Amino acid sequence: MYTIRKANVDDAATIVQLANDTWWPTYSPILAKEQIEYMLGVIYAPEVIERQVETGEQTFLLLLEDDQPVGFAAYSQREDNYEVYKLHKLYCLPAMQGKGYGKALINEVVTQVKATGADKLDLNVNRYNKAKGMYEKMGFEVIYEEDIPIGPYFMNDYVMRKEL
Repeated sequence: MYTIRKANVDDAATIVQLANDTWWPTYSPILAKEQIEYMLGVIYAPEVIERQVETGEQTFLLLLEDDQPVGFAAYSQREDNYEVYKLHKLYCLPAMQGKGYGKALINEVVTQVKATGADKLDLNVNRYNKAKGMYEKMGFEVIYEEDIPIGPYFMNDYVMRKEL
C-alpha cells in the first residue's frame, strides 16, 4: 500500500537522504565517484531542497509505502517555456524499484500538470541511465541531446518529452 503526498519544508532532510540512498547505486556504474559527490552536494544540499520546497520553485511529491518515504519526484514549469513542465527529479529506493512506484509518481505529476492546462512534460535522463526504457514505456520520446556543465563536470543527457 502506498500514498503520494506533496512534500513540505519539513521533508527536506528526507528528500536529501532518499537522494543519497538512490544516487550511489544508480550512478556509480556510469559516473565517477567525485562527480556523484559533487552533484549531490550541489543539487541536494539541504538548504537547496528547503528553498525549492519553501518557495515553490519545484513542487516535490513524496511516495510513502506503509507511511515510510521510499521515493520522490519534483517538477515545475520550464523557465524557458511556461507552456511546458519539467520533471526535474524522480527517484525510488533501489529495493522499491520494480513495484511501479516510479510510474505512480510520473502519473501523479502528469495529473497535476494537466490540471494546469499544460500539455507537455519534459525530463532529462543521463544517456546511459537504464531508466530511459521506463520513460519510453510511459510515452516519453527523445527530442534532443544536451551536455549541461555542472561545476567541472557535465551531465550528458537526453531530453525527453511526453505529450499529455
